[in-house]
Amino acid sequence: MAEFSDAIALLKADHREVEDLFEKFERAGSGAKQAIAEKICNALKIHARIEEEIFYPAFRGKIEDDTLDEAYVEHDGAKVLINDIMAGNADDDFYDAKVTVLSEDIKHHVHEEEMPSEGMFAQCRETDVDLVALRDAMLARKAELQAQADAGGLPPAQLAVVSL
Repeated sequence: MAEFSDAIALLKADHREVEDLFEKFERAGSGAKQAIAEKICNALKIHARIEEEIFYPAFRGKIEDDTLDEAYVEHDGAKVLINDIMAGNADDDFYDAKVTVLSEDIKHHVHEEEMPSEGMFAQCRETDVDLVALRDAMLARKAELQAQADAGGLPPAQLAVVSL
């Protein structure tokens, strides 16, 4: 479990993994795009779940509420696209555009979390929350969700705060 020094290092590693997958999608031929998009969507579903179930609640009341509230709303916006991408296929109209917009949304979200000094992660580092214990809980949950994805798939992403 010490592969990541703490919860923030784990989340940043997830961010780099998804950025790499988005780059692969951009370079891929049409035959490979759907498989890469599905990897992106599953990685994002797992990442969002561990943030929403474990990471964000640990910091409620300890960092700016607006920061957390915006993160939940940004997640829900991404989930709408994730579910649409997962329900479609690479031959669909707007498929590539949906993945591109998802990539742009995720880049914005990652920037807000990782921004030096005022970003979410910087705020979290200033609290008394045990980031190593949080990492361990998040790794355990991530392993459960990855096993579920590998065994037949995750259900559609559930919106947390946005009503459709």
